[in-house]
Amino acid sequence: MATVEEIIRKILSKHPELSRDDVMKRLESEKRKTGGYISDEILLQMIAAGLGVEITSEAAKPKLLIGRLVPGLSDVTVAGRVIAVFPAKVYEKSKGVRVASLLIADKSGILRVVLWNDKVAFADPSKIRVGQMMRFSHGYTREDRFGKVELHIGEKGEVEVNPPNVEAKDYPTITGFLTKIGEITSTYKNKRINILGKVENVVQPSTFERQDSSLGKVMRFTLADETGKITVVVWNDKVDEVKGFIRREAKLQIVNAKVKKALNEGLEVHVESGTYINLYPLSEEFMKISDLREGLRNISVEGKVAVTPILREVKTSRGELVKLAVFEIEDETGKIWVSAWRENAEVAAKLKTGDKITLKNVYVKKGFGEKIEISTKKTTILNKK
Repeated sequence: MATVEEIIRKILSKHPELSRDDVMKRLESEKRKTGGYISDEILLQMIAAGLGVEITSEAAKPKLLIGRLVPGLSDVTVAGRVIAVFPAKVYEKSKGVRVASLLIADKSGILRVVLWNDKVAFADPSKIRVGQMMRFSHGYTREDRFGKVELHIGEKGEVEVNPPNVEAKDYPTITGFLTKIGEITSTYKNKRINILGKVENVVQPSTFERQDSSLGKVMRFTLADETGKITVVVWNDKVDEVKGFIRREAKLQIVNAKVKKALNEGLEVHVESGTYINLYPLSEEFMKISDLREGLRNISVEGKVAVTPILREVKTSRGELVKLAVFEIEDETGKIWVSAWRENAEVAAKLKTGDKITLKNVYVKKGFGEKIEISTKKTTILNKK
């Protein structure tokens, strides 16, 4: 793993506008947030990743396909696309041991990666997002309580976010591992599945008393896709996690849920501690600028600001005076102009040349000079990375 000084030098070489004091202030801020549990090296790697600086070893690392892993292996290297993130938990009975996990996928299957102590920073949902590429080195494999192989990354392990020699196009998204709701039959009973669908009716959460007199929570809703519908049952801590976004018409992604027999003799899907559930992204993939075409809608793009935004007020066809920010972004495949409207114009106005941004739920249209451009709408999310 790179040392503190090596990482700082790499950051400063890529970002000459920053000083060493700037980097150290960011490091101290992250240390306060994480309570001192995570090493400076790991935190600086996360800071570097956020600044678009790759901290990798020079030599290419051998890797295995997920489907070929067996328990008992050591010094394992695998790469995959993140399809679920489970934040850290602290086990006070084990002297503050911290553990978190991710689910990653390659073309051969899905793997749970267990991160220990300072490595839990790589399961922070504010920094690691579903869809990113990651590589794990010097790990070891174990069999979990369900008989499946999982990879553990401890003190000697290394983690890379978006490693340069791992091509995203070679790794499937979660859609490659989905089961259609209409295909869920008795053969799936007690098996783990991944589903995608829209919420129909929702039954509000309720509490119940367990045999040990403690209280549990349960919530039910119906999820539907084009092939059918099924009841989803959410248990205990997961109820608090999801109740803020479970509503009619919400599109959900549920990963690693368990199929069980329902009281009415049908089947239902259970969401437990090992299940990932979240709103389904409007686009799992960030499209490359060279692939953009007129008429594309509800897409996501990421890039670097190439021309500083210009903010002005314009009058719409309805006579409404609104804010508009126009700027250009680029990636490794090309450049394109962006028209950011209303609230997104105010966000864009704060951007500077060189800032890395993401644009989610935008559309592509013809603009000035009949050239295509990206345009925002009310549901667009513009973020600086």
